[in-house]
Amino acid sequence: MIRRFLRRTLATLSLLVATLPIGAAATAAPALSLPRPTGPYAVGTTWLHLTDPTRADPWRPEVRRELMVSLWYPARPGTGPAAPYTTAAVSSRIVAAEGLPLPPDVLTTVATNARRDVPVRAPAGRGWPLVVLSPGFSLSRESLTGLAEDLAARGYVVAGVDHPYEARGVEFPDGRVAECLACELSGVLPRVVEGRAADVSFLLDRLTGDRPAWRGARYLDRHRIAVVGHSIGGASAAHLLTTDRRVDAAADLDGTLFVPVAAARPLLLVGADRPADASWVRDWPGLTGWKRWLAVAGSGHMSFTDRPVLGAQLGLDPGAIPADRQLLITREYVAAFLDVHLRRRDRALLDGPSPAFPEVTRTY
Repeated sequence: MIRRFLRRTLATLSLLVATLPIGAAATAAPALSLPRPTGPYAVGTTWLHLTDPTRADPWRPEVRRELMVSLWYPARPGTGPAAPYTTAAVSSRIVAAEGLPLPPDVLTTVATNARRDVPVRAPAGRGWPLVVLSPGFSLSRESLTGLAEDLAARGYVVAGVDHPYEARGVEFPDGRVAECLACELSGVLPRVVEGRAADVSFLLDRLTGDRPAWRGARYLDRHRIAVVGHSIGGASAAHLLTTDRRVDAAADLDGTLFVPVAAARPLLLVGADRPADASWVRDWPGLTGWKRWLAVAGSGHMSFTDRPVLGAQLGLDPGAIPADRQLLITREYVAAFLDVHLRRRDRALLDGPSPAFPEVTRTY
């Protein structure tokens, strides 16, 4: 199912780019940027490279499992260097994989709203809640930057995880690039879900353990943790409710549950505009805690990522919902879910139809 959605999206992008003047897209691209976050805090970001010495990589068993992580966080007011969206190596692989006549480094030109390696803002009371983001299959961590920046501006520390060999490209600090080995295999999606859950659990060890890998970890509240994912990242977020007791809540953004889920902790399911996912119907009775199933009319599989926003700036048709609004819907509903379950705030947005967002309906 994931590959079908990706093929459909890439075919649409290629068709639309073909309507541009010959040579125009290959030589220049419009200025690209992400919408400003809606929260009150300035946003900082930093990158981590982590190696799990206890686990072999599931796609390259001869090496230990490595992760690249972006952390977004509430930052102290002030100035600092603008944070890059991604690296030239990753950008070139995404452009090549999608077959678009764009400059290979086009994604390095995306203007973000975060400053790199600036100090973390100290929380007024308890530590900042932690949210882990896992991207879709073949996508990398930058694809959820628009959501991550917004959550950080609202007072969450956000850790976006790259899962090497499951994305078109993951670049390590020494210049090595992990290509998507899993993309060439069939029947591996349950294995991907389980491996990603192990990746996130290792990341939680390194952020909340006695010797954290990030100096800003002292500002974290280790007892308020959620995982949010897109596509197969959402499936792995849901799976973590059954494998890691530290995860208090999970949100699945249009991800088929390739591994069955039965859990008593909160789970939010947000689906694109299409018939109900059979795996969600299958597992719904076994979700015995707080649960919501929302559908977004006019949306597609990539609506929960940065792709519609950046695509629209390149002249591509975002579909039935304006691109910036697609991101706004994702930001508002994910933030409401996290506010309810990590901050114990009442957010009526999740309880029924909202005149502000008529596209969103509650399925169950």
